[in-house]
Amino acid sequence: MFSASVKAAPTLEQRWSSPSFWASHSGHSASTRRGCNYSLCDLSKARLPQAPTPLPPPSYNLSLSHVSIGRGTQNYTCDLSNSTAIPVAAGATAALYNVSCIAANHPTLLSLIPGIAINLPLPTSSSALSPINMDLSGHHYFLDATTPFFNLDTEVHSYGIGAFKKLNATSAPEGAVIGVDGSGMGAVPWLKLTEKFGVEGSQKLKEVFRVNTAGGQPPATCQGQQESILVEYAAEYWVYV
Repeated sequence: MFSASVKAAPTLEQRWSSPSFWASHSGHSASTRRGCNYSLCDLSKARLPQAPTPLPPPSYNLSLSHVSIGRGTQNYTCDLSNSTAIPVAAGATAALYNVSCIAANHPTLLSLIPGIAINLPLPTSSSALSPINMDLSGHHYFLDATTPFFNLDTEVHSYGIGAFKKLNATSAPEGAVIGVDGSGMGAVPWLKLTEKFGVEGSQKLKEVFRVNTAGGQPPATCQGQQESILVEYAAEYWVYV
């Protein structure tokens, strides 16, 4: 299993939605940090990032509902009985943190956050009312091998849920952060996901884009690996309804 050293964590009371927190980690100047106004948020100003080979745009009848940073692991399995086996994708798990206002007001700063977040361990406060969990949009996981699921309902917020299927993928741009502390096998592709019908539950979310990915790619082969491989990653998730 991959293990990764991480840099100093944010305290549990620091807010992952705060532009000033991310600006301080990205080398932005003090004047930039003072200009981060969390209270002003107009998602109509946010623009979905584009890869060199672009993904299809959001469907014309949808609107941007939410932007979050996903921080977790891409999961893979290895057939240890096969000496030439390669890792097989087995879903992902991630906590999702609200950065909608940063997307609207500070797009350049937003693009840096996945590369910073991959070097920060996830906050672990158990209090639903702690500042960090006030920013928790929800969780991302898989219902089965081909069904990514987003649960954006928490004790504090109710943004909706949705089961999805992959519609399109494009390679992460050259220069994307390859892994923790700049060590890894590369950034996972950018994706467009569309709603998957027939899954139990009331689906509010219609499309999700995974962009500005950092890390998450598996080793090239299973040689020397364990049966289960968890690879650290971070990404932006843009949610449309």
